[in-house]
Amino acid sequence: MEQRQVLVTGASGYVGGRLVPELLAAGHQVRCLARSPAKLDGRSWSDRVEIVAGDVSDPESLCAAMHGIDAAYYLVHSMGATDEFAARDRAAAATFREAAERAGVGQIVYLGGLGRDESGLSEHLSSRHDVGEVLADGPVPVTELRAAVIIGSGSASFEMLRHLTDVLPLMVTPRWVSTRCQPIAIRDVLAYLVGVLGNADACGRVLEIGGPDVVTYEEMMQLYADVAGLRPRVVMGVPVLSPRLSSYWVGLVTPLPVGLARPLIDSLVNEVVVHDDAITAIVPRRCLSLRDSIELALARTRDVEVTTSWAEAELVGRGPADPLPSDPQWSGGIVMDDAQTVQTDTPIGAVWSSVCSIGGERGWLTADALWEVRGVADRLLGGPGMRRGRRHPTELRVGDAVDFFRVEAIVPERLLRLRAEMKVPGEAWLEWTMDPADGGTVLVQRARFHPRGVWGRVYWYSMLPFHHFIFRRMANAISSPSELAS
Repeated sequence: MEQRQVLVTGASGYVGGRLVPELLAAGHQVRCLARSPAKLDGRSWSDRVEIVAGDVSDPESLCAAMHGIDAAYYLVHSMGATDEFAARDRAAAATFREAAERAGVGQIVYLGGLGRDESGLSEHLSSRHDVGEVLADGPVPVTELRAAVIIGSGSASFEMLRHLTDVLPLMVTPRWVSTRCQPIAIRDVLAYLVGVLGNADACGRVLEIGGPDVVTYEEMMQLYADVAGLRPRVVMGVPVLSPRLSSYWVGLVTPLPVGLARPLIDSLVNEVVVHDDAITAIVPRRCLSLRDSIELALARTRDVEVTTSWAEAELVGRGPADPLPSDPQWSGGIVMDDAQTVQTDTPIGAVWSSVCSIGGERGWLTADALWEVRGVADRLLGGPGMRRGRRHPTELRVGDAVDFFRVEAIVPERLLRLRAEMKVPGEAWLEWTMDPADGGTVLVQRARFHPRGVWGRVYWYSMLPFHHFIFRRMANAISSPSELAS
C-alpha cells in the first residue's frame, strides 16, 4: 500500500482515537486536527503523529491543517450537543469540503450511519446522511461508509446495550426492541476505514458495512446477557413507550447522558441493515460474528479497568475493541472501587515484603475471624474457601494461590494484584501499588469489583460496611512498623 499523508478529524473520539494507530501500523503519516490538542496528550501514539489546533467549522485552521494532505477522514458530528446539531453538522461539512478542495486533497473518507433514505429516518440518521451528501457535493471524491451499531467497549450504542442488560433482569420496552439491525465489530469498521484509503474502487461511493448477523435489539441484548454470564433477560414490549420517554429511562438507569441517549433511541425505530454488499469486493474481509464481537469487547474490559492506574501501556490498546483511558466515563462497564492510601516512613522494599507475605499462615492482618467466616461461606457455596493457603510464606509468583485469591500480576516493588476466586456475583480483585516518597513509601490498596447484573450491585453495597471496617485497617497494618518487624 502506498504511503499517504492523512488528516484525521475526531482523533479524540471513539472511532478516531482507535483509527490513528491502525493508520500508523499501515505505514501512513498522520496529522490530527483537534480543537484542544492537549486532549491527545498521553495517547500511546501522540509522539508519532503531527497534532494541529483547529476546528472543522473554521476555514482558516482547516486550510492550514490540510496543507500537503492526500486524504482526510471526517469523523466528527454534533450528536447530543444542541437541538440544532443537524444544521451545524451540514455547515461544518460544507466548510470541510471547501477546504479540502482548496488544498487539493485527493479523497475524503466519512463514517456515517446505515438506514434507507426512503424509510422515514430519525433526525440523527437523517443528519448523518445529509453530511455525506454535503461532503460529496464537490470535486473531491468521497468514500462514505455506513454502519449500524458498532460493538466495542466505549461505543455509545454498545455501552447503552451493556448497561441496560447488566442492570435490568426485567425490561419494559417500546416496540423498537423488535427492530432489526446489523451490528459490526469496531475492528472490522477500522479495517474498512483503512482499506478504502486510496482505493479507486471506493472513491465517490456510499458503501454499507455490517457484520454477518442480522438481529433484533432484543436478540442482541439476550446474546450480550449470555456472553456476560447473566440470566436470560425478561423483555416485555409495550406500544405506548415513546422513544423520547425511553431516552429519559435510559438516562435514569445507565450512565449515558440523556442528550446522548435520545438521538440513539430515536434511531432505533429505523431498520439498519446492509442492502448492498459492494464493500466485500472492494475490501475483502471476513467480519466477526456478533457473539465474537461481544466477547472481544468484554474480554479485557475488567482487566483494563483494574490496571489503568498502574500499567496503561501494558494492556490498553492491544485491540481496538478494548477500552481506552480516553473513553467517556460512562463507558467500559461498571467497576466498584474501594481505595485506601497510606504514607509511611518505611522504605519501599520493606513495604513490598510485607505486601508479598499477606494471607496464608500470616493471615490478613485484621479481622481474621471475619475472613474465616467468609472462607467457610465460600466453601459452602462451592468455592475454594481459605483452605489453600500459600505456596511459600514470603515469595509469590504469577499463578500462585493465596487463600481464595490467585496472583494475577506482579511488578516488584511496584504492584501486586490478586484476582478473587471465591464465589461472588461478578469479578473481584485486591491490588496494592506503591511509590517511593521522601525516603518512605506511598501505598495504595484497592479492592475492585465488576458486578454481574443487579445482584452483583446488591452484593457490593451490602459489603461496604465490612469493607470500611477491614480494608483501612489492613492497609495501615501492612505498612506499620510492628507488622513489618514480624
